[in-house]
Parts: sequence; C-alpha cells; structure tokens
Amino acid sequence: MRAVRFHEHGGPEVLTVEEIPRPEPDADEVLVDVDAAAINPVDTYFREGGYDPGELPWIPGSDCAGTVAEVGADVDGYDEGDRVFATGLGNWLQGTCAEYAAVPESHLAHLPDGVDFETGAAIALVGVTAWQTLVDACSLEPGERALIHGGSGGVGHVAVQLAAATGARVTTTAAPEYHDRLRTLGADDVLDYRREDLEDAVVEAGRPDVIVDHRLDDYLSFDVDVAAQSGRIAAMGNTDPAATFENVPQCRAKDVSVHHVSMFNTPDFGAVLGRLANLLEDGDLTAEVADTYHLVEVADAQEDVMSESFLGKLVVTP
Repeated sequence: MRAVRFHEHGGPEVLTVEEIPRPEPDADEVLVDVDAAAINPVDTYFREGGYDPGELPWIPGSDCAGTVAEVGADVDGYDEGDRVFATGLGNWLQGTCAEYAAVPESHLAHLPDGVDFETGAAIALVGVTAWQTLVDACSLEPGERALIHGGSGGVGHVAVQLAAATGARVTTTAAPEYHDRLRTLGADDVLDYRREDLEDAVVEAGRPDVIVDHRLDDYLSFDVDVAAQSGRIAAMGNTDPAATFENVPQCRAKDVSVHHVSMFNTPDFGAVLGRLANLLEDGDLTAEVADTYHLVEVADAQEDVMSESFLGKLVVTP
C-alpha cells in the first residue's frame, strides 16, 4: 500500500510517500480501507518530536473514515464492507495517512449511511475532544452558558454545535468572516477575538459556566475574570509551558476549576464516536471540510493546518 511516513523528526520535508506492506489486523483489530483521513495540529507535534510516537519510521494521522476490509479473529462488532470512522491513532499506534490502517475495535464506530467519509474523518478527533471537554470533563448542562474560544477551529466549530445540542447557550470568538457560519452552527453570540472590549462583551452575553480554552497562556486569567461562580475551564492547549493564573485568590473566591484534557486519554473512543454518530445521523452535528489533499500533499497540509486561517478541518483522500 501507499503510505506517508517519516524516518526522522523534523520539518514537513521529512514526510515521504512510500510503498510498504499492507498491515495485518491483530485479533482485536479491523483493517480499514481508508477513504479519508484528517490533518490535525498534533500530527506536527509527533513529526517534530515534541511528542514521542512509536518506533520510527512512522505514519502520521490520528483519525480516518472508510470501509472495513478485514476483521481480526476476536472482532464481533464489525464485518467486511461496514462503513466506519476512527480516532486515537498516530501516537503509539501507526497513523492513518495511508491507503489502509489497522484500528483496534475499541477505537472506531459505525459511520451512518448518510454521512460522507470526509465528514467522518474530519469529525472523529475533534468530536471526541469536544465531547471530552464539554461533557466528560465539565458536565455542561442544558440552560448553562458555554464560551468556546476559537470557534472557527477544528475542535471549536464542533464544540459550538455540541454545546448547542445539549441545550446550552453558546458564546464563541472568531474572525469576522466566520461569524455568520458559526451562528448557523448554533452559536448565540459570536465575538471578534481581536476587539479591545472582549471581556466586557463576553460578560454582557452572559458569564460562562463552562469555558473551552485552547490557548491557556493567552486566556487563562481572562477565563477566570469572565467565568460565572463555580465556572469550569476545559484546558486544551498552550504554547507556554508556564501558563498559570495571575490571581489565585480570585480563583478560590469564584470556586473555579480547571480540567486538563487530552483526547488520547479518552477511556473509550468507540463509545464517544457512537454518540457522535447518532448526532451526525440526526443532523445535529457536522464537520466543515475547508480543503482536501492527496497523500503526496500531506506535507503541505501539515504546514497549512498550522499557518492558514480557515473554518473547520483539512482532509486527506488517499
């Protein structure tokens, strides 16, 4: 099969398309004929060596969608020909930027017939992440207010929809060109993240009970300032390892809690993907695919995911 691999850590130039043997599924795995795989920022962290993947050479890619080509001896929930989507790969399991991927049964779910493969791949990782932040970590309830920083991002635009689907009121931030689309996806209040009075605008919309923050070094203290009493902050990412609070007594007074979230720590990928599949089938959830790439363009896609402005996700079609 054809697969994208890197044999050493470095920039996008270390990625090459190679002919390698098609993997054989273990007893608890299915072999997926990959129709689409998504590009995520985490792919670049593994490639650069900031996160440690398995033994090199390595195939990048954390999620995919496609058709079951073969099932392991102990797999009983899937048959050849089933449409599926998966996530949780590309870390200690070889990734998905390839024509085939071996996926543990616990890491995938059935993809509804009415959902195309590109959408399935695009929503897998970010959908599980959004679920982890809003539902598992922060227990968002109907009628509460959620603040989603970066609503045009991969996780952000799904978190907006998921929060709205729970019955919560949603505030999000984004560049002005994405405001109308985010409102159609379920946001009640969409704010330009560059406005000087952003804190006042968030408070005016309604102090958030739950905040999804992907830039803690920029917004952690902001989050505490705007949060409602007993607010919960889902901490997804930061560029400065030393990100911290400026006013700890204020955190105590507000009873603010911070929940550090990593999608790869999800205890049961398949169960969450199954819930997302229900929302996809009912039309309550979708993924915006901003652009598609071929395998030979994965290096370009990894550059774009870190440098370009777009709403939604980038997808590879092998």
